[in-house]
Amino acid sequence: MSQQAESHESKRMLSTGIRVGTQVKTKFMKRFITETTPEGLYKLDLDVTLRRISIAARFISRAGPERTLVCSGRENANTPVEKFCELVGAVPKLQRFMPGTLTNPSLGYYTEPGLVVVTDPQVDSQAVTEATNAGIPVVGVANTDNITSRVDLVIPANNRGRRALATVYWLLAREILLERGDIKEREGMPYEIDDFETKMTEESPE
Repeated sequence: MSQQAESHESKRMLSTGIRVGTQVKTKFMKRFITETTPEGLYKLDLDVTLRRISIAARFISRAGPERTLVCSGRENANTPVEKFCELVGAVPKLQRFMPGTLTNPSLGYYTEPGLVVVTDPQVDSQAVTEATNAGIPVVGVANTDNITSRVDLVIPANNRGRRALATVYWLLAREILLERGDIKEREGMPYEIDDFETKMTEESPE
């Protein structure tokens, strides 16, 4: 991607909240933080986020999307993960991560991925622990308050907001499709970012 295209991409992404963190920063995420808002929220470096997404796309392409397990215990990530996996052929693992999934071959749900992607290293800590024990590389979307000591590649981004999560997974899907030549730089995606966003469920009137 050219510098001009990267600049345009950065401006377009700012409105999604992708770089807005929390009021807490860990020593692991300090290097990714560029500023603090008047409300005390830490902001992440969007240029680094976009570069890390490109690197993650190469990781996933090399490992093979079909051997990539994408985990998330966050409800806001359900649709982003599902759409991402649909587009690139990865394997989703949503909601609770069952103990032994990566470490106990006697279990019926045991699997041997080549790469694990987590939406939040804390929420998805079981997946991170088991992947580490099994020697499986981990790519993790991490906010300012995350501990990333066992994550091999950190994608610094807001991993709580619905719009932000949709944007992260949409960008990652696009980079993978570009990487393997399924789409060209100026071509549109099969889905828009809105399609990747988990919608709020409206309660039925009584």
